[in-house]
Amino acid sequence: MNTEFILYDKKDHLATITLNRPDVLNALHPPAVAELNMIWADFRDDPDLWVSIITGAGKRAFCVGDDLKYRASLADEETLRKSESYPNYTPINCYKPIIAAVNGYAVGGGLEVVLGCDIIIASEHAKFGLPEARRGLLADAGGVIQLPRRIPYHLAMGMILTGRMFSADEVYQFGLINEVVSAEELLPTAIRWSQDILECSPLALQAAKQVVRKTVGLQPEAATDLIESLSCVRELRNSDDYTEGPQAFAEKRKPRWKNA
Repeated sequence: MNTEFILYDKKDHLATITLNRPDVLNALHPPAVAELNMIWADFRDDPDLWVSIITGAGKRAFCVGDDLKYRASLADEETLRKSESYPNYTPINCYKPIIAAVNGYAVGGGLEVVLGCDIIIASEHAKFGLPEARRGLLADAGGVIQLPRRIPYHLAMGMILTGRMFSADEVYQFGLINEVVSAEELLPTAIRWSQDILECSPLALQAAKQVVRKTVGLQPEAATDLIESLSCVRELRNSDDYTEGPQAFAEKRKPRWKNA
């Protein structure tokens, strides 16, 4: 895959995605977003890829969101007033696990990328925030929708309504991220998480993630009633992996997942 603004590596069932515009703190402009969407589609559809890590190039930023200078220099006033045509920074219909390795600023759309991931590892110097209100904008690519669903209401509104930056330790205390580590340990820690995930059946992981995503707002009874109708659950039930796991346990060996 030929890309200019996003690096994409595949190895041993792991996809590593690197936002690669360090000169602008990995801000996302339409060409970069188009590449990112193409990469997410490839990750989703490649049966040999089971988990992904997304990070940013350089030491200063994971991603500072929409490239406002690029946008303001190329768009007329009418275009600026329209909602963006590329609001999904992470795939909403992909149930494979996604890990964010946050190596600096994750603000605006950068935090929205993070909110689309399943596991979040941050370096000690990482900063998080939704500064859209300070720019007269709206964090409508997931920020104002997802953040109040991930952390308590008043903590989420404190971030949304002030536009302030919050440290990795503060956001860890909010319960938004899984681990805070040194900059040197960031990628090794993300890889360690990915290796733990790769011990699991990829179909079981996708089934679990789909159940969580589809039922998180439902009452337990309604959620239970819905489970068997979900596509990833049906695929898991009908797979060889569904019998391989118990068989491997009984034989005291590691499972050999076929992802089929």
